[in-house]
Amino acid sequence: MENTRYQTEDLIDFATTVLCSTGLAKDRSTIIAKALLESDLMGHTTHGLHLLLGYTDDLSSGQMSKEGNPIVLNDSGSAIAWHGNFLPGPYLMHQALQLGFDRIQDHPTFTLTIQQGHHIACLAAYLEKATQRDLMIILSSSDPRNKTVAPFGGLTGTHSPNPISYGIPTEGMPILFDSSTSTVANGVIVQKRRQGEDLDGEWMLGPDGTATASTEAYFAENPATVLPVGGMDLGFKGFGWGILIEALTNGLGGYGRRNNVKRWISSINLQLIDPAQFGGKDAFKGEMQHLVNACKASDTRPGFSEVRLPGERALKKKQEHLANGVWLHPGVLTVMQQCAEKYNVKMPVPIK
Repeated sequence: MENTRYQTEDLIDFATTVLCSTGLAKDRSTIIAKALLESDLMGHTTHGLHLLLGYTDDLSSGQMSKEGNPIVLNDSGSAIAWHGNFLPGPYLMHQALQLGFDRIQDHPTFTLTIQQGHHIACLAAYLEKATQRDLMIILSSSDPRNKTVAPFGGLTGTHSPNPISYGIPTEGMPILFDSSTSTVANGVIVQKRRQGEDLDGEWMLGPDGTATASTEAYFAENPATVLPVGGMDLGFKGFGWGILIEALTNGLGGYGRRNNVKRWISSINLQLIDPAQFGGKDAFKGEMQHLVNACKASDTRPGFSEVRLPGERALKKKQEHLANGVWLHPGVLTVMQQCAEKYNVKMPVPIK
Protein backbone atom coordinates (compact mmCIF):
# COMPACT_ATOMS: atom_id res chain seq x y z
CA MET A 1 0.00 0.00 0.00
CA GLU A 2 1.18 3.51 -0.86
CA ASN A 3 0.99 4.82 2.72
CA THR A 4 2.26 1.72 4.53
CA ARG A 5 5.19 2.53 6.81
CA TYR A 6 7.62 0.47 8.89
CA GLN A 7 9.80 1.17 11.90
CA THR A 8 13.51 1.28 11.08
CA GLU A 9 14.33 -1.03 14.01
CA ASP A 10 11.83 -3.63 12.77
CA LEU A 11 13.33 -3.60 9.28
CA ILE A 12 16.86 -3.95 10.65
CA ASP A 13 15.75 -6.84 12.87
CA PHE A 14 14.04 -8.55 9.93
CA ALA A 15 17.01 -8.26 7.59
CA THR A 16 19.43 -9.29 10.35
CA THR A 17 17.37 -12.40 11.13
CA VAL A 18 17.17 -13.36 7.45
CA LEU A 19 20.93 -12.96 7.01
CA CYS A 20 21.62 -14.90 10.21
CA SER A 21 19.48 -17.73 8.81
CA THR A 22 22.23 -18.38 6.25
CA GLY A 23 24.81 -18.92 8.99
CA LEU A 24 26.29 -15.43 8.90
CA ALA A 25 27.31 -14.09 12.33
CA LYS A 26 24.87 -11.65 13.92
CA ASP A 27 27.32 -8.75 14.13
CA ARG A 28 28.07 -8.98 10.41
CA SER A 29 24.40 -9.51 9.59
CA THR A 30 23.47 -6.34 11.47
CA ILE A 31 26.13 -4.30 9.66
CA ILE A 32 24.75 -5.45 6.30
CA ALA A 33 21.13 -4.90 7.34
CA LYS A 34 21.85 -1.32 8.40
CA ALA A 35 23.72 -0.57 5.17
CA LEU A 36 20.88 -1.91 3.03
CA LEU A 37 18.25 0.00 4.99
CA GLU A 38 20.26 3.22 4.67
CA SER A 39 19.72 3.01 0.92
CA ASP A 40 15.94 2.71 1.33
CA LEU A 41 15.91 5.54 3.87
CA MET A 42 17.48 7.76 1.21
CA GLY A 43 15.07 6.61 -1.49
CA HIS A 44 17.55 4.48 -3.45
CA THR A 45 15.15 1.55 -3.67
CA THR A 46 17.12 -0.61 -6.11
CA HIS A 47 20.21 -0.93 -3.91
CA GLY A 48 18.76 -1.47 -0.43
CA LEU A 49 16.65 -4.30 0.96
CA HIS A 50 15.85 -5.16 -2.66
CA LEU A 51 19.26 -6.89 -2.65
CA LEU A 52 18.49 -9.08 0.37
CA LEU A 53 17.47 -12.19 -1.58
CA GLY A 54 20.48 -11.99 -3.88
CA TYR A 55 22.82 -11.61 -0.92
CA THR A 56 21.30 -14.53 1.00
CA ASP A 57 21.39 -16.74 -2.09
CA ASP A 58 25.12 -16.07 -2.47
CA LEU A 59 25.73 -16.58 1.25
CA SER A 60 23.93 -19.93 1.09
CA SER A 61 25.78 -21.06 -2.04
CA GLY A 62 29.21 -19.95 -0.81
CA GLN A 63 29.63 -17.29 -3.49
CA MET A 64 29.66 -14.76 -0.63
CA SER A 65 31.93 -15.72 2.28
CA LYS A 66 30.44 -15.96 5.77
CA GLU A 67 33.72 -16.07 7.65
CA GLY A 68 37.22 -14.70 7.43
CA ASN A 69 38.75 -11.27 7.02
CA PRO A 70 40.22 -9.24 4.16
CA ILE A 71 43.76 -10.16 3.16
CA VAL A 72 46.27 -7.30 3.22
CA LEU A 73 48.16 -7.19 -0.09
CA ASN A 74 49.97 -3.89 0.55
CA ASP A 75 50.07 -1.39 3.40
CA SER A 76 52.15 1.79 3.24
CA GLY A 77 50.24 3.65 5.93
CA SER A 78 48.12 6.01 3.85
CA ALA A 79 47.59 3.52 1.01
CA ILE A 80 46.30 -0.02 1.48
CA ALA A 81 45.29 -2.80 -0.91
CA TRP A 82 43.02 -5.64 0.23
CA HIS A 83 41.88 -8.92 -1.22
CA GLY A 84 38.25 -8.90 -0.12
CA ASN A 85 38.10 -12.68 0.36
CA PHE A 86 34.60 -12.60 -1.23
CA LEU A 87 33.21 -11.20 2.02
CA PRO A 88 29.97 -9.17 2.11
CA GLY A 89 30.62 -5.74 0.63
CA PRO A 90 28.89 -3.73 3.37
CA TYR A 91 30.99 -5.55 5.99
CA LEU A 92 34.18 -4.81 4.04
CA MET A 93 33.17 -1.15 3.74
CA HIS A 94 32.51 -0.97 7.49
CA GLN A 95 35.98 -2.33 8.21
CA ALA A 96 37.61 -0.11 5.57
CA LEU A 97 36.01 3.06 6.92
CA GLN A 98 36.95 2.28 10.52
CA LEU A 99 40.55 1.73 9.44
CA GLY A 100 40.48 4.88 7.32
CA PHE A 101 39.15 7.04 10.15
CA ASP A 102 42.03 5.81 12.30
CA ARG A 103 44.75 6.29 9.67
CA ILE A 104 43.55 9.72 8.47
CA GLN A 105 44.60 11.17 11.83
CA ASP A 106 48.23 10.76 10.75
CA HIS A 107 47.88 11.33 6.99
CA PRO A 108 46.21 14.07 4.90
CA THR A 109 44.69 11.45 2.61
CA PHE A 110 43.87 7.77 2.91
CA THR A 111 43.26 5.40 0.00
CA LEU A 112 42.15 1.77 0.16
CA THR A 113 41.45 -0.58 -2.73
CA ILE A 114 39.56 -3.85 -2.50
CA GLN A 115 39.73 -6.61 -5.08
CA GLN A 116 37.52 -9.71 -5.02
CA GLY A 117 35.05 -8.48 -2.43
CA HIS A 118 31.31 -8.94 -2.84
CA HIS A 119 28.81 -6.22 -3.84
CA ILE A 120 28.79 -3.16 -1.53
CA ALA A 121 25.17 -2.06 -2.22
CA CYS A 122 24.45 1.68 -2.40
CA LEU A 123 27.57 3.86 -2.40
CA ALA A 124 25.64 6.82 -0.98
CA ALA A 125 24.93 4.81 2.18
CA TYR A 126 28.54 5.29 3.37
CA LEU A 127 29.13 8.96 2.62
CA GLU A 128 27.67 10.59 5.74
CA LYS A 129 29.96 8.51 7.94
CA ALA A 130 32.82 10.60 6.56
CA THR A 131 31.17 14.01 6.26
CA GLN A 132 29.98 13.80 9.87
CA ARG A 133 33.69 13.74 10.75
CA ASP A 134 34.38 16.77 8.52
CA LEU A 135 36.14 14.54 5.99
CA MET A 136 35.69 14.46 2.25
CA ILE A 137 35.10 11.01 0.77
CA ILE A 138 35.33 9.66 -2.79
CA LEU A 139 34.09 6.11 -3.34
CA SER A 140 33.92 4.20 -6.62
CA SER A 141 33.03 0.66 -7.60
CA SER A 142 33.19 -1.70 -10.56
CA ASP A 143 31.96 -5.24 -11.22
CA PRO A 144 34.62 -6.93 -13.40
CA ARG A 145 32.21 -9.70 -14.40
CA ASN A 146 29.62 -7.28 -15.74
CA LYS A 147 29.85 -5.97 -19.32
CA THR A 148 26.52 -4.22 -19.84
CA VAL A 149 27.83 -0.77 -20.86
CA ALA A 150 29.11 -0.23 -24.40
CA PRO A 151 31.95 2.20 -25.16
CA PHE A 152 30.94 5.38 -26.96
CA GLY A 153 30.62 4.53 -30.65
CA GLY A 154 30.48 0.79 -29.96
CA LEU A 155 27.71 -1.80 -29.69
CA THR A 156 29.35 -4.51 -27.58
CA GLY A 157 29.34 -4.18 -23.79
CA THR A 158 32.81 -3.83 -22.28
CA HIS A 159 32.34 -2.66 -18.70
CA SER A 160 29.86 -2.16 -15.85
CA PRO A 161 27.92 1.01 -14.92
CA ASN A 162 30.89 1.93 -12.68
CA PRO A 163 29.35 4.27 -10.09
CA ILE A 164 31.28 7.04 -8.42
CA SER A 165 30.18 8.88 -5.29
CA TYR A 166 31.47 11.65 -3.10
CA GLY A 167 30.60 13.34 0.16
CA ILE A 168 31.58 16.95 0.90
CA PRO A 169 31.09 18.59 4.30
CA THR A 170 29.76 22.14 4.37
CA GLU A 171 28.61 24.52 7.09
CA GLY A 172 25.15 22.99 6.72
CA MET A 173 23.81 19.93 4.93
CA PRO A 174 26.58 17.88 3.30
CA ILE A 175 26.76 17.46 -0.46
CA LEU A 176 26.29 13.78 -1.32
CA PHE A 177 26.60 12.52 -4.88
CA ASP A 178 26.19 8.95 -6.13
CA SER A 179 25.79 8.15 -9.81
CA SER A 180 26.71 5.51 -12.31
CA THR A 181 28.81 6.59 -15.29
CA SER A 182 26.14 4.99 -17.48
CA THR A 183 22.78 6.61 -18.25
CA VAL A 184 21.02 4.15 -15.94
CA ALA A 185 22.06 1.55 -13.37
CA ASN A 186 21.42 -2.14 -13.99
CA GLY A 187 19.27 -2.35 -10.87
CA VAL A 188 16.82 0.19 -12.26
CA ILE A 189 16.42 -1.84 -15.45
CA VAL A 190 15.79 -5.02 -13.45
CA GLN A 191 13.26 -3.31 -11.19
CA LYS A 192 11.41 -1.72 -14.12
CA ARG A 193 11.19 -5.04 -15.95
CA ARG A 194 9.76 -6.79 -12.88
CA GLN A 195 7.04 -4.13 -12.87
CA GLY A 196 6.37 -4.71 -16.57
CA GLU A 197 7.60 -1.24 -17.46
CA ASP A 198 10.10 0.26 -19.88
CA LEU A 199 12.66 2.90 -18.95
CA ASP A 200 11.65 6.56 -18.78
CA GLY A 201 13.98 7.38 -21.66
CA GLU A 202 15.91 5.74 -24.49
CA TRP A 203 18.96 5.06 -22.35
CA MET A 204 20.04 1.77 -23.94
CA LEU A 205 21.47 0.80 -27.30
CA GLY A 206 19.88 -2.00 -29.32
CA PRO A 207 21.99 -4.44 -31.38
CA ASP A 208 20.97 -2.52 -34.51
CA GLY A 209 22.54 0.67 -33.13
CA THR A 210 19.32 2.52 -32.30
CA ALA A 211 18.48 3.86 -28.86
CA THR A 212 15.77 2.00 -26.94
CA ALA A 213 13.84 2.18 -23.68
CA SER A 214 12.72 -1.48 -23.79
CA THR A 215 13.69 -3.37 -20.65
CA GLU A 216 12.91 -6.63 -22.48
CA ALA A 217 15.65 -5.77 -24.98
CA TYR A 218 18.16 -5.78 -22.11
CA PHE A 219 17.34 -9.45 -21.41
CA ALA A 220 17.17 -10.61 -25.03
CA GLU A 221 19.48 -13.29 -26.46
CA ASN A 222 21.33 -10.51 -28.27
CA PRO A 223 20.87 -7.91 -25.53
CA ALA A 224 20.76 -4.15 -25.62
CA THR A 225 23.65 -2.43 -23.88
CA VAL A 226 23.49 0.58 -21.59
CA LEU A 227 24.62 3.93 -22.95
CA PRO A 228 27.29 5.92 -21.10
CA VAL A 229 26.22 9.16 -19.42
CA GLY A 230 25.61 11.66 -22.22
CA GLY A 231 23.75 9.14 -24.36
CA MET A 232 23.89 8.98 -28.13
CA ASP A 233 25.31 12.48 -28.58
CA LEU A 234 27.58 13.16 -25.60
CA GLY A 235 28.30 9.64 -24.36
CA PHE A 236 32.04 10.15 -24.78
CA LYS A 237 31.86 11.98 -21.45
CA GLY A 238 30.38 9.08 -19.52
CA PHE A 239 32.69 6.70 -21.39
CA GLY A 240 35.69 8.68 -20.20
CA TRP A 241 34.47 8.67 -16.62
CA GLY A 242 33.83 4.93 -16.83
CA ILE A 243 37.43 4.32 -17.87
CA LEU A 244 38.65 6.36 -14.89
CA ILE A 245 36.62 4.15 -12.54
CA GLU A 246 38.10 1.05 -14.18
CA ALA A 247 41.59 2.41 -13.44
CA LEU A 248 40.78 3.37 -9.84
CA THR A 249 39.12 0.04 -8.99
CA ASN A 250 40.27 -2.87 -11.16
CA GLY A 251 43.54 -1.21 -12.15
CA LEU A 252 44.81 -0.04 -8.76
CA GLY A 253 43.25 -3.05 -7.06
CA GLY A 254 45.29 -5.38 -9.27
CA TYR A 255 42.46 -7.68 -10.37
CA GLY A 256 39.72 -7.30 -12.93
CA ARG A 257 38.47 -8.05 -16.40
CA ARG A 258 41.62 -9.72 -17.72
CA ASN A 259 41.09 -12.38 -15.02
CA ASN A 260 37.89 -13.60 -16.74
CA VAL A 261 35.75 -13.22 -13.61
CA LYS A 262 32.77 -15.61 -13.35
CA ARG A 263 31.17 -14.58 -10.04
CA TRP A 264 29.42 -11.51 -8.62
CA ILE A 265 32.16 -9.37 -7.05
CA SER A 266 33.13 -5.75 -6.67
CA SER A 267 36.37 -3.84 -7.08
CA ILE A 268 36.45 -0.81 -4.77
CA ASN A 269 38.41 2.39 -4.40
CA LEU A 270 37.88 4.38 -1.20
CA GLN A 271 39.56 7.72 -0.59
CA LEU A 272 39.30 9.95 2.47
CA ILE A 273 40.63 13.52 2.46
CA ASP A 274 41.10 15.66 5.57
CA PRO A 275 40.62 19.36 4.69
CA ALA A 276 42.20 20.32 8.02
CA GLN A 277 45.56 19.09 6.70
CA PHE A 278 45.30 21.20 3.52
CA GLY A 279 43.91 24.76 3.47
CA GLY A 280 42.04 24.29 6.75
CA LYS A 281 38.74 22.71 7.77
CA ASP A 282 36.85 25.96 8.33
CA ALA A 283 38.10 27.45 5.06
CA PHE A 284 37.05 24.33 3.18
CA LYS A 285 33.57 24.22 4.67
CA GLY A 286 33.15 27.96 4.20
CA GLU A 287 34.15 27.76 0.54
CA MET A 288 31.76 24.90 -0.15
CA GLN A 289 28.94 26.66 1.73
CA HIS A 290 29.55 29.78 -0.38
CA LEU A 291 29.02 27.66 -3.51
CA VAL A 292 25.89 26.08 -2.03
CA ASN A 293 24.48 29.52 -1.26
CA ALA A 294 25.24 30.74 -4.79
CA CYS A 295 23.51 27.71 -6.30
CA LYS A 296 20.49 28.24 -4.08
CA ALA A 297 20.33 31.92 -5.07
CA SER A 298 20.38 31.11 -8.78
CA ASP A 299 17.36 32.08 -10.86
CA THR A 300 15.46 28.92 -11.76
CA ARG A 301 14.56 27.84 -15.26
CA PRO A 302 10.95 26.99 -16.22
CA GLY A 303 9.73 23.82 -14.54
CA PHE A 304 12.01 24.15 -11.52
CA SER A 305 10.93 25.69 -8.24
CA GLU A 306 14.43 25.62 -6.74
CA VAL A 307 17.99 24.47 -7.28
CA ARG A 308 18.63 21.26 -5.38
CA LEU A 309 22.16 20.22 -4.41
CA PRO A 310 23.31 16.61 -4.87
CA GLY A 311 22.01 14.50 -1.99
CA GLU A 312 19.56 17.13 -0.75
CA ARG A 313 16.44 15.19 -1.69
CA ALA A 314 17.90 11.93 -0.33
CA LEU A 315 18.75 13.49 3.03
CA LYS A 316 15.32 15.10 3.36
CA LYS A 317 13.70 11.78 2.48
CA LYS A 318 15.83 10.07 5.13
CA GLN A 319 14.75 12.62 7.74
CA GLU A 320 11.11 12.10 6.78
CA HIS A 321 11.44 8.31 6.96
CA LEU A 322 13.09 8.45 10.37
CA ALA A 323 10.34 10.72 11.66
CA ASN A 324 7.29 9.00 10.16
CA GLY A 325 8.36 5.45 9.33
CA VAL A 326 9.92 3.95 6.22
CA TRP A 327 7.95 3.61 3.00
CA LEU A 328 9.16 0.65 0.93
CA HIS A 329 8.90 0.22 -2.82
CA PRO A 330 6.47 -2.61 -3.77
CA GLY A 331 9.36 -4.48 -5.39
CA VAL A 332 11.27 -4.36 -2.10
CA LEU A 333 8.28 -5.77 -0.21
CA THR A 334 8.07 -8.62 -2.74
CA VAL A 335 11.71 -9.52 -2.11
CA MET A 336 11.20 -9.34 1.65
CA GLN A 337 8.18 -11.65 1.42
CA GLN A 338 10.24 -14.14 -0.60
CA CYS A 339 12.95 -14.04 2.07
CA ALA A 340 10.38 -14.44 4.84
CA GLU A 341 8.96 -17.55 3.22
CA LYS A 342 12.34 -19.04 2.33
CA TYR A 343 13.86 -18.60 5.79
CA ASN A 344 10.66 -18.89 7.87
CA VAL A 345 10.98 -15.38 9.26
CA LYS A 346 7.98 -13.22 10.16
CA MET A 347 7.48 -10.09 8.09
CA PRO A 348 7.70 -6.83 10.05
CA VAL A 349 4.35 -5.37 11.08
CA PRO A 350 3.49 -2.01 9.47
CA ILE A 351 2.97 0.92 11.82
CA LYS A 352 0.28 2.39 9.53
